[in-house]
Amino acid sequence: MAKKTPISLEGAVMTDAGLNYKGVIMEPVIEKCEGCERIVPFESSNYCPSYAKPSAKWAKGACNFATHTRNEAGKGGKAKVNPLKASKRAARGR
Repeated sequence: MAKKTPISLEGAVMTDAGLNYKGVIMEPVIEKCEGCERIVPFESSNYCPSYAKPSAKWAKGACNFATHTRNEAGKGGKAKVNPLKASKRAARGR
């Protein structure tokens, strides 16, 4: 398996509004982002090159870009089963 090249913020400029990278103002990462492999240090702060506003990405649950967390889909209960398929399986004896 090929190793991924590290992401750099080459060409980024620090402005009064924040870090300007390719025309996008980026905010520093939040506490929940700590430990992610995507974090790139720039000057005195750390930034996520995948998402400009990390706080918004974590607002409704886990960030889908995070490499340090595992998405646990279906932990709330059983998966939904189509009743027609379930009746056919039952008829075949499965």
